[in-house]
Amino acid sequence: MAAANYLSSEDQFLCSICLDVFTDPVATSCGHNFCRKCINEHWNINDQYLCPMCKEAFNTRPDLRVNTFISEMVAQFRQSAQQKASSSSSEQRCAKPGEVPCDVCTGTKPKALKSCLVCLASYCETHLEPHLTMSGLKRHQLIDPVENLEGRMCTKHDKPLELFCKTDQTCVCMLCHVSDHKMHDVVPLKEEYEEKKAELGKTEANIQQMIQKRRLKIQEIKHSVDLSEEDADREIAEGVQVFTSLKESVERGLNELINTIKEKQKTTEKQAEAFIKELEQEISELMKRSTEVEQISRSEDHLHLLQSVQSLNIQQPPPTKDWKQVGVRPTSYEGTVVKAVVQLEETLSKDVKKLLKAKLKRVQQYAVDVTLDPDTAHPQLILSHDRKQVNHGDVKKNLPDNPKRFSACACVLGKQSFSSGRFYFEVQVKGKTEWDLGVARESINRKGNITLSPEDGLWTTCLRKRSEYQAATRPPVRLSLKSPPQKVGVFVDYEEGLVSFYDVDAAALIYSFTGCSFTEKLFLYLWPGNNDGKNSAPLIITPVRGR
Repeated sequence: MAAANYLSSEDQFLCSICLDVFTDPVATSCGHNFCRKCINEHWNINDQYLCPMCKEAFNTRPDLRVNTFISEMVAQFRQSAQQKASSSSSEQRCAKPGEVPCDVCTGTKPKALKSCLVCLASYCETHLEPHLTMSGLKRHQLIDPVENLEGRMCTKHDKPLELFCKTDQTCVCMLCHVSDHKMHDVVPLKEEYEEKKAELGKTEANIQQMIQKRRLKIQEIKHSVDLSEEDADREIAEGVQVFTSLKESVERGLNELINTIKEKQKTTEKQAEAFIKELEQEISELMKRSTEVEQISRSEDHLHLLQSVQSLNIQQPPPTKDWKQVGVRPTSYEGTVVKAVVQLEETLSKDVKKLLKAKLKRVQQYAVDVTLDPDTAHPQLILSHDRKQVNHGDVKKNLPDNPKRFSACACVLGKQSFSSGRFYFEVQVKGKTEWDLGVARESINRKGNITLSPEDGLWTTCLRKRSEYQAATRPPVRLSLKSPPQKVGVFVDYEEGLVSFYDVDAAALIYSFTGCSFTEKLFLYLWPGNNDGKNSAPLIITPVRGR
């Protein structure tokens, strides 16, 4: 009987007694097939001759003959199974591309399981057996299968490269260690391997960390793009709303202007129509009198003519108005358009003020808490205990010569620095006759005179004693403000390169520096001005109320 295992497709060729593939299959008269040996043994140990499948009883022991059809089918099945098994075994033994083949096998080379650094050969499972059993070969160094074993041998001494020279950063053999590398720092290859593997582990961890940081940066950038898109959508919506309102105001103003002019023209026309009607009535009366006069004058009866003239008083014309001083002057529209434009300007000014107020409220969302840095304050400046106020003192204090301290200009920087994003703060300037305020870069000159300009690292607005407000550019830009600001708000967008100044109470934009290129940390910058009795009020960093 067969002993090998077969696939489920062999079920039709299984003997129901031994449950294996038929061997000399025979058939009973009831039509069932069994191995000849199996059915004979079955009947030998039983009293009755019964079919094991259908239990049909036979009076005498049947004369069994081989079922030639089933026998041929079984033979074909066995041959096919053997071919499949042989093919599968060959595939398992043959080394695949990229795998190290056995150096001993001939013909089809199976995959090697180990490589020997002593023999400089790779072995499959069969040829590896001596290295696992023979005492002389057990001492050989086996490693996972590798190619190019010659490259693991010292080209000078033909010995395995088992050591690593840290001095020359190269692999050496035992003879190299006692000759060319005798005084060098030499360690076993495994030790250096472990060290380098640990370093590679750290390198891999660092690389993974760098990858993670960059993935986070990608998320940050995408988030920034999303925020930018939201800002853009909000600005567009606000712009559409404002410009629609402005357009409606202009159209409304134009319609009112047209209606005003038309009303004036209509009034003139009505006045003229009334005068014309009255004149036409007088003309009618005069024409009637003219007809009467003409008729009487044609009479040849002396008595009748005289009597008619006397009775009708025909020589006196009918009562009429003196039209010499009466007339319709052309309507003057002088100033109508100007007045309409002035009204429109007032309306637009209100709309713009609403827009600026909304803009100010939005930038106030980026308010930061800033304080003054006493290490940067000029010795003549006086800082409050909470470091929120500064004014100019009369006495120059004896302070340490701190590299951060201003020594020539009586100014001070904020304690907090900013090198990205957006930030906003407010400074009260009420009661001051001169001041400078804004932001400065970290490398600003602290030991000499300061020029207020972006080129010198300062983005500020100023008030001078002549009540002149300036944007500190080169040359300065004079600012025309409707009213003196009592509190100035400063907004910075680092990446956008924008510094804007606002009159907080009026919600009006004072000035904006645009297109700035920031590469350093930025700090709050204050100069309270000299104390001449009129400028003694401090500059005060105030809490932002609008957010």
